Amino acid sequence: MSQGLYACAWAAEFPAQALLRLRTDWQTEPAVVLDGRAPEEWVCSLNRLATRMGAVAGMTRLEAESMLGLRLLKRSAESEAAARAVFLECAAKFSPRIEDACAGDTCADARSDEARRPAVCAFVLDIAGTERLFGPPMQFAERLRNELAASGFRASVAVSANYHAARMKAASIHGIAVIPEGAEADALAKLPITALDLDEEHMATFALWGIGTLGELAALPEAELVARVGPQAQRWRALARGEAEHTLAPIEAEFALDEFCEFETPVEQIDSLLFVGARMIDCLAARAAGRALALRVLKAEMRLEGGGSHCVTIRPAVATTDRRFLLKLLQLEIGTHPPKAAVVSFTLRAEAGQQSKVQLGLFAPQTPEPSRLDVTLARLRAMVGEERVGSPVLEDTHRAGGFHMKGFAITDLKGETRSARGKRDADMATSQRMALRRVRPPRHVRMMSLQTLTASFPRKAVERMGQPAMRPVAFSDGENRYEVAAAYGPWKTSGCWWALDGWDSEEWDVLATTNDGATVACLLTRDCARNAWQLEAFYD
Repeated sequence: MSQGLYACAWAAEFPAQALLRLRTDWQTEPAVVLDGRAPEEWVCSLNRLATRMGAVAGMTRLEAESMLGLRLLKRSAESEAAARAVFLECAAKFSPRIEDACAGDTCADARSDEARRPAVCAFVLDIAGTERLFGPPMQFAERLRNELAASGFRASVAVSANYHAARMKAASIHGIAVIPEGAEADALAKLPITALDLDEEHMATFALWGIGTLGELAALPEAELVARVGPQAQRWRALARGEAEHTLAPIEAEFALDEFCEFETPVEQIDSLLFVGARMIDCLAARAAGRALALRVLKAEMRLEGGGSHCVTIRPAVATTDRRFLLKLLQLEIGTHPPKAAVVSFTLRAEAGQQSKVQLGLFAPQTPEPSRLDVTLARLRAMVGEERVGSPVLEDTHRAGGFHMKGFAITDLKGETRSARGKRDADMATSQRMALRRVRPPRHVRMMSLQTLTASFPRKAVERMGQPAMRPVAFSDGENRYEVAAAYGPWKTSGCWWALDGWDSEEWDVLATTNDGATVACLLTRDCARNAWQLEAFYD
């Protein structure tokens, strides 16, 4: 029994597939991909609909433009790199031992060395021992092909006990093929001799001999063939018979949630941008779900016409794979922060996170879905501004009321049950008492009477103050008049002298009597720069 079993996934016309996989509106149209520099552009790849129209690889741009209804696309190296990473990630779901098999397969009729980039994307998987996970070879091939089709790739899959037999068979078919062990020579017999990727000189020699298929080459005597062609003919004959040995060189499949799309013409409408973004979100969510993960952060990077760039970031309250919800957040975020110019290319990057599951109690009320909260917050940010929605966070300053808004995120205490958390909150409520009640926003008050305290202060204290200290005697907040019975202060504070928003204030603890005879204790502050008084808080 053979020691190995290989499956080759072969995606032909890969430049066209890389551009069309995210553009569902173009997949029903005949399209060709142009490579090279103007005006010497030529067709390097095309889809099946273009082939039925009569388009062929190697056509010039002028010949392609003469065919009505044919869509012309520009080849994109970035789109192919992103699509290749997705193709490799799909293959890695079935086996960790994968080798790149597309080296040397370049575009037909390549006009220059720069244009000789691989026209196919192919990987060979070592699938020995996977029968218990994915079934027999035929079932394995069907599952692998369906997985690639779900990501937008049209690929052929061949399974064989010989590495090269699986690779050459997959390159020559459209569908699935399983080669039984020992039948490699019969399965490869009808393949053209061009499958060996020979140079022009040896191709001409075999054509002169009338050798056109691998079966005809395999039937030649080995000794006479080596004597006439050279020692390399021994390996060619072994390849044609499906007997050539190969040492697998696995590559590492890096997991990166990235999708890229380059537009033929700059996109100005947000709806057109979201049409492509919806397909990209679908792909990212499916790839994350395949690893039991969810999307925690979504970052959209747009390259603008003229060389600029624009980025928006989405951070849902909880990691999710809800495609409609993420698309709605992306729509609101781009609508709030639109790009300043037309978009040339669109990149969507995601950070994976663990899916959160909430176990509700039998009698606990159902809480709102986190997705509804995110959409509500996004709409509020669009209406009132980014800096006015979120959770308040205290700043590291002595300035009264110094805080800033931070993006809202749902946090929970790990290892603590709901009943224990409720008991802890109740204990804190009964054991603690609020020292003062802040007035948000502070009330502006008008001083009815002030008293100069400089005469009663020591000389050194007066020199340290720099100006006379004014003790409040009576003030009004517009509704009530307060008569000050006792005042303690002032306590001067200042900060941020190195910035434009520097501040300098003094505080007074005041015991005052209202019009109806009630006594209150409150905190008054004075902005020294504007000489403005405010009622900051009431003491309990």
